[in-house]
Amino acid sequence: MTRGECTRTSNTVLLAGLLTLALFAQVGDTEPGEPITVDFQVAAVGKLPAGFSTAVTGGGGPPAWRVVEDSTAAGSGRVLAQQSADRTPYRFPLCIYDPFSAKDVEVSVRFKSVSGTVDQAAGLVTRFKDPDNYYVVRANALEDNVRLYKVERGKRTQLASSNVKVLPQQWQSLTLVVKRTHFWVSLNDRLLFETEDATFRSAGKAGLWTKADSVTYFDDFKVQASEAR
Repeated sequence: MTRGECTRTSNTVLLAGLLTLALFAQVGDTEPGEPITVDFQVAAVGKLPAGFSTAVTGGGGPPAWRVVEDSTAAGSGRVLAQQSADRTPYRFPLCIYDPFSAKDVEVSVRFKSVSGTVDQAAGLVTRFKDPDNYYVVRANALEDNVRLYKVERGKRTQLASSNVKVLPQQWQSLTLVVKRTHFWVSLNDRLLFETEDATFRSAGKAGLWTKADSVTYFDDFKVQASEAR
């Protein structure tokens, strides 16, 4: 093999190695850094925003996630809405933010419960593996409570709960912080409870969640990979 051929072979091997490292970086744990905020201001009305994908835990029909206009929202007045009113009780529409994956994470969102007779729920998902395995915290305007669940193999198990007023038709904020096996849950910047769980320990995606016929609006979705305490 000539010197030129050796050089080309070495460059090819180096390039393949760099591409492999880049691939692992994309699917691995997001490094701690600045928060990512998605406010939907430039998203196309009637469409699913770029970077998001949808799924459903449980039964019922498909979800209907799309950007809509709401004059009560900040900025351009564009928000992400789940508009399907399928009344199937054990049905949880998901909207997952695919570019992000982390184990230790802070995630928050502004939400408005618009309607629903079976439920009026707004949720945040973390350590999402697939539609049957993840953590979710949700606020419910019909029940006036905030609860943390794990969804394991499609079965939802409550981990902690707080009875608190969740106002319908008003913008509020929900926050979930996960560090190792510890969870902190806040509503409108007020800490409601802390708890522990070790079911899902590795990195996963984050996203949004509703239940049954909940029509819910979301804005200012924020995610940040963080250092474990």
